[in-house]
Amino acid sequence: MSQWPICFEDVVAARDRIRSHLPATPLRNYAPLDGAVAAAGEAAGIRLLVKHENHQPTNAFKVRNGLSVLTALSEEESRRGVVAATRGNHGLGLAWAGRLLGVKVTICVPLGNNPEKNEALRGMGVELIELGRDYDESVEVAERLVRERGMRLVHSSNDPLVIAGAGTVALEILEDPEARRLDALVLSVGGGSQAVGALTVTRRLRPTVAVYGVQAERASACHDSWHAGRPLSTATADTFADGLATRHVYEMTFGALREGLTDFVKVSEEEIAAAVRLMIRTTHNLAEGAGAAGLAGVVRLRHRLAGRTVAVVNSGSNIDEATLRRVLSQA
Repeated sequence: MSQWPICFEDVVAARDRIRSHLPATPLRNYAPLDGAVAAAGEAAGIRLLVKHENHQPTNAFKVRNGLSVLTALSEEESRRGVVAATRGNHGLGLAWAGRLLGVKVTICVPLGNNPEKNEALRGMGVELIELGRDYDESVEVAERLVRERGMRLVHSSNDPLVIAGAGTVALEILEDPEARRLDALVLSVGGGSQAVGALTVTRRLRPTVAVYGVQAERASACHDSWHAGRPLSTATADTFADGLATRHVYEMTFGALREGLTDFVKVSEEEIAAAVRLMIRTTHNLAEGAGAAGLAGVVRLRHRLAGRTVAVVNSGSNIDEATLRRVLSQA
C-alpha cells in the first residue's frame, strides 16, 4: 500500500460534499494565549492560531469525517447501514450525519465509556453497543457486526473517506487569511486521520509548513512506533484524553505519519490538563483532553517554535463534567 492513503483531490472532493452542511469554523489568535505560552518558557513569542472545531454541531472535528463517508455511500451501503467503534467523537459525527441523511448507524463503545458521550449518541437515535475493555476491543465488536449483518464498517482511521474528511480542517486553515504566514501545525494524534489529512494538504499547498504530532504519554503507541520506525503496541491506553486512547498504529495512517511529520512528542496527563485550563482561561473555549493536546505540544515545543506562527486545532470539547471538575481542581 502507498504511504499516502489519499491525495489532495480527495480532500477537495470531501470539502465539496460537506461544505453545504458544515460552514468553515473560526481560526483565531488570542493575545492572552500568545503571552501565556511565551511566559511558560521565557522564550521568544509564538503567534498562535486556534482552529475551533469545538464549534461544530457535535463539538468535534470528526463530524467532518462521518459526513465525508456517508455522503459518498452507494445506495446499497446506505440501505444496509454503517457501524463503527468509538470513544465518542467519531461515533457522534457518524450519528449526526446518519440522522441528516437517513442512514442507520450502529456504534460500539467500550465498557465505562464517557457517559455524556453515550447519552448524546443515544439521543441521536443510534444503536449503541457497550462491549470491550477499550477502543481497540470495540473495533473487534464492530468488525464482527460487519460479518454478521453486512454493514459498512467506518473505521476512525483506516478509511480513505475518513482521512479525506479530516483533511478539510487543514484545507480551511491554509485558505484563511490569518494563516498566510503559517510556519507550523501542531496536532494531536490518536489514530492519525487529522494529521495525515493535514500532511496531504500541506505538501500540496504549503510544503514549507512543518507538521508536528502530539500524543498522550499514557497512550503512546503511535508516538513510540514513529520513533522506533516500526509498528508497536501498548498494553493499555489509560488517558483522560479519550480521543487519543489507542493501543496500536493503523495501516492506513502510520506510513504517512512516518514520512511526513517533522517530529512527534509525548505530553503527560498533567500537561494536557494544564492546556485544558489554559484554553479556557485565555480563549474562553472548552476543550476536552484530545482537543487541548495540540496546545500542550506547543508548550512542550515552545523553544523550537519561538518566533513562528503556529496553528493548533481545538479538535473537540466533549469532556464530561466529572473529568472537567477534576481537571479544574488541579490548578
